Amino acid sequence: MAILAELNDPRVRDVTVTYVEVSPDLRHAKVHVSVMGDETRQRLSLAGLRSAAGFLQSKIAKRIDTRYTPKIEFLLDQGVKKSIEVARILREVLPPAPAPDEPAPDEPAPDEPGPHPPEGSDPMA
Repeated sequence: MAILAELNDPRVRDVTVTYVEVSPDLRHAKVHVSVMGDETRQRLSLAGLRSAAGFLQSKIAKRIDTRYTPKIEFLLDQGVKKSIEVARILREVLPPAPAPDEPAPDEPAPDEPGPHPPEGSDPMA
């Protein structure tokens, strides 16, 4: 939403619109936003967006040609925060991945010969 850049509210910083849900009759829009920062920063940004909803609705009304302008509701999207937390937990419980140039522990290095068939067996059989 480029119109977020037109807000002069100092509370609204580091906000990313992640997705928007619009009702079938186009009268309501749920705008999901992600806010970088701690919980206080997120609450402040959300309060700033909610207080600017009327201003943003008027900007949208000028840009779209519909009978009704959607009433905007801002919701905090916790998806990014949750994915970061899941990644942190996985790093704690899973063994570290080998470096890209390092072979996995169960495969031979490129310069080492692979496993040989037992002596006396015919590999072509």
